[in-house]
Order: sequence, then structure tokens, then C-alpha cells
Amino acid sequence: MRMLTIGAFARASRLSPKALRLYDELDLLRPARVDPDTGYRYYAPAQLERARLVAWLRRLGMPLARIREVCALPPVAAAAAIRAHWAGVEAETALRRDLASFLVDHLSTPSRKDTPMLELRYFAHSDRGLVRPANQDTAYAGARLLAVADGFGPAGGPASGAAVEALRFLDADELPAGDVLNVLQEAVRGATEAVRGVADDNEHNGTTLTALLLTGSRLALVHVGDSRAYVLRDGGLFRITHDHTVVQSMIDEGRLTPEEATSHPQRTLLLKALGTDAPDLALRDAAAGDRYLLCSDGLPGVVPDALIRTVLSDAQAPDEAARTLIAEANARGGPDNVSCVVADVVEAVA
Repeated sequence: MRMLTIGAFARASRLSPKALRLYDELDLLRPARVDPDTGYRYYAPAQLERARLVAWLRRLGMPLARIREVCALPPVAAAAAIRAHWAGVEAETALRRDLASFLVDHLSTPSRKDTPMLELRYFAHSDRGLVRPANQDTAYAGARLLAVADGFGPAGGPASGAAVEALRFLDADELPAGDVLNVLQEAVRGATEAVRGVADDNEHNGTTLTALLLTGSRLALVHVGDSRAYVLRDGGLFRITHDHTVVQSMIDEGRLTPEEATSHPQRTLLLKALGTDAPDLALRDAAAGDRYLLCSDGLPGVVPDALIRTVLSDAQAPDEAARTLIAEANARGGPDNVSCVVADVVEAVA
């Protein structure tokens, strides 16, 4: 049987040699033969149809893990799976279109001189859950500062507590919006030192940290780890943090679907924690009517985003929303500590 070199097969299938090597590693498109001496890959012409299907599905934006499943299906079932994937893409596109429309309107505002001052109505609550022997989370809410930290290791509880305590001074005084990120970055350095002071260097101890700091009509965000921050705005729920985990990196690379991630054996493995790498820092505009949620991973680990959105939309006050979300996590087995900070943005009373 005539064989094609990896270069010839790449040209015929319109896939790069780099992509073909990746698909080989993922057991998505194995070469027909590998030279035992040189390791060079050879492909059979009959493999071109599968290769082209993979290329088409990648152009649709389908993750590699899902493509592997689709390619294993008979044609009719594969067609149904592609139809379902595209329906999901269209739904996600509609959400992004709404967000883009909001951003266009927001950025087109000619002046911010008349922007009203804002304040927070807030509530924080932390729960051990139904399985863990102790609560290693720390949740805090104040007039300007919202924070959640999720500790790990033997000194995880003291670590999360020390991190949040080190930020609490930010709640005391109004900060200039132009300098708030620098101030927050310095505060995080202090939190890192505080964690090192309570965590044994010889043990695997540490904490995540997600915090929002209100100044005027803007919110400064600091985030490291897998706790999360969401905003409910105009009925839509948007996650404003990105998980620093092994499974999230695999999702980003297309090696794993979000559905597969929920049961992946490494789903709790962090890539970043406080002090191990630079945290994400961002400054975002707040608006009266926004409702923010900060939570440890014990909430999204068992409660889907759709239900989180429903609870945040239906609850009359932050305390009701936070308590209901924690109750939902415990109703699903409470496998982890769960902490929620819910805050409503309102116009300040003169």
C-alpha cells in the first residue's frame, strides 16, 4: 500500500504537521505506520477522509476531546452531534452579542463626569459542607472590599484567613481609581507574606484569593486560583475570572470538554495559588443594579451556572442569595467547603 509522508499528508489534508503530531498524541488520528528507527510518521491515503473531517470540525470550533467522540460515531449519530454542537455555539454567540452591544453602548458614552457614586449592599457566608472535617475557606464582605480565599494543606484554614485579613485595611479608606491597581498589588504582596508566616514551608499549604475593591464607580479585581467571581447584569450571568487549574488549561487547549472536566481526576489541581505566580489584576466599571458573586470552588463544583443565575436573579437580597446558593451546594452532597459573598451595587445616598 502506498504511504504518504507526514508532509505530504499534511498538504493533502490541509492540516499542519504540528497538528498531526498533536492528534497522534491524543489518539485522534494515529499514523498508519511509524518508522521504528527514525520515528517518522506515515499515513495511508484512506485516512484523508477522517483527517478532513477533523479539520472541518476544528473550523467549527469544536474541542478536540469532542471531535474524538464525534469521529467514533456512525454518520447519522455524528451528524446529530454536530447539530447539537452548533446549537450550543449559536446560543453562546447570542450571549456574546448581547455583551458586545452592552460594551459598545458603555464605551460610546462621551463623558463620565456625571457618573454617580456607588456603594455596596453585601453579605458573606462560609459553610463547612457535609464531607470535609473542617472549613478552610474564608469569606469577607465590607463597604469596599469583597474577598474569598480557599485554603489547602494542613494549614489551609490559617492561610486563607491570613490572606483575607491582610487585605482588610483596604476597606477603611477611599482610594483613587487611577492608583487602585498598584495599591491592590502591594496589598497582595502583603497577603502573600502573611500566608508564608502561618504556613509551614515543608508542607503543601496555601490558598486561592479572589477579591474586588470598589473605588468610586470602578471595581478592581485580583484573582489567583480557582475561586470565582461572577456578575449578574441585565439578567445575564458573566464569569469575570479564569480558573488557574490543570483542567481549565486542558479546556483552553481543546483537549477536554467542560463536561469532561467535571469528573476529571485532576479537576482540583491548581496551576497557580497565592504566592506561586502573579495574580490576575483588572479594573472594571461597576453599574447600579449589578449583583456580584464571589465564591470558592465548592459552589460551581456542584451547582451549575444556570442555577446560580436563577438564584441570583430571584433572591431579593444578598443574604438570601448567599444562603440559598450554599444550601443548593449542600443539597448536592456538600462535598467541599463552600463560601459565597454576594454584593449589590447601588447608587450612594447623598
